[in-house]
Amino acid sequence: MYLSRFLSIHALWVTVSSVLQPSPLVWGHYDVCKTQIYTEEGKVWDYMACQPESTDMTKYLKVKLDPPDITCGDPPETFCAMGNPYMCNNECDASTPELAHPPELMFDFEGRHPSTFWQSATWKEYPKPLQVNITLSWSKTIELTDNIVITFESGRPDQMILEKSLDYGRTWQPYQYYATDCLDAFHMDPKSVKDLSQHTVLEIICTEEYSTGYTTNSKIIHFEIKDRFAFFAGPRLRNMASLYGQLDTTKKLRDFFTVTDLRIRLLRPAVGEIFVDELHLARYFYAISDIKVRGRCKCNLHATVCVYDNSKLTCECEHNTTGPDCGKCKKNYQGRPWSPGSYLPIPKGTANTCIPSISSIGTNVCDNELLHCQNGGTCHNNARCLCPAAYTGILCEKLRCEEAGSCGSGAGQGAAPHGCPALLLLPALLGTASALGL
Repeated sequence: MYLSRFLSIHALWVTVSSVLQPSPLVWGHYDVCKTQIYTEEGKVWDYMACQPESTDMTKYLKVKLDPPDITCGDPPETFCAMGNPYMCNNECDASTPELAHPPELMFDFEGRHPSTFWQSATWKEYPKPLQVNITLSWSKTIELTDNIVITFESGRPDQMILEKSLDYGRTWQPYQYYATDCLDAFHMDPKSVKDLSQHTVLEIICTEEYSTGYTTNSKIIHFEIKDRFAFFAGPRLRNMASLYGQLDTTKKLRDFFTVTDLRIRLLRPAVGEIFVDELHLARYFYAISDIKVRGRCKCNLHATVCVYDNSKLTCECEHNTTGPDCGKCKKNYQGRPWSPGSYLPIPKGTANTCIPSISSIGTNVCDNELLHCQNGGTCHNNARCLCPAAYTGILCEKLRCEEAGSCGSGAGQGAAPHGCPALLLLPALLGTASALGL
């Protein structure tokens, strides 16, 4: 009796504690996949939707340049300083570490001195276009959680496109266009994210906000993730429940913030004037000192940990799921179709665990965790379901009147439809039922 009272008090405390948690829990952080709770039948696992923490994803990417020989320094060349475009005695030399500007310097940790950056060759072949594709690949599906930020050490490009791929670079879609003149460059009217709304948040826009040319105090280009989140979660992202609800129910919105690869297409360097100065072509080049991409591994709400091993990101899957994105059920756990976890209901969501296949159950008919007795049945000693009077079957999945052939027109309410998986799998359980003396 005392044990029963203790368990009841503990269960009440768990409930009260969850209510009294600070407000971020109400947003749903989804940092736990399962926890043990106390019920009248003892300790059981409570499964929840879960996802990895947001982190700096540039630590895990691979970068590729096209054309591959576009980096300056081979052969060595001089270029003009950003602060004074007519002071052209700076040197790029790939064979000298202090003067080299390789691609990895787009992502290195740097202090204030010296400034490190990747740099392209200068526009010495003008009027042939100076164009560069910078491809960032993760070999893993990731979900963006913060603004993409690109910091230029040259002037910001007159024309640029940010693109995304969801299929590891096989196909590409534009994310955003950038230009000093959107109408001239891309035949699009200029817009900013502030011109969008909940209904138009997926619109691909061209912005002139980040293409002000060759000035020393204008280095950064943004792709605004948080401003788009704010259409659903409010200006300070305080109503994350609303955002999670939208991400959960609107696949196009969820896919919009999901990528396997990003591509920065630099189409025209900063000119800062109407005409290109052909006498000083060493003024024109691209240089990037930093790229920030913050996000998390996509694990379909079935994992809180993503490991980086052998240059590869993989989710450590829970809920009896498997695969790099936890995108399928483990062997012998295909008792129902795989499904991603759900953010709803806030704050714990729904785990949508994979349950054991009927053929692999053996003598464990039910367990009150994954193998639930149906239609109000209760599990007894993991060996049988005690069914309500109107139901029968291994999992209480069948109406007694169906077995007797006496179901009338009103008696079938609440019955499983003919051809449902539980009835189709019933023959596979007959051997187990015989063994248990049911």
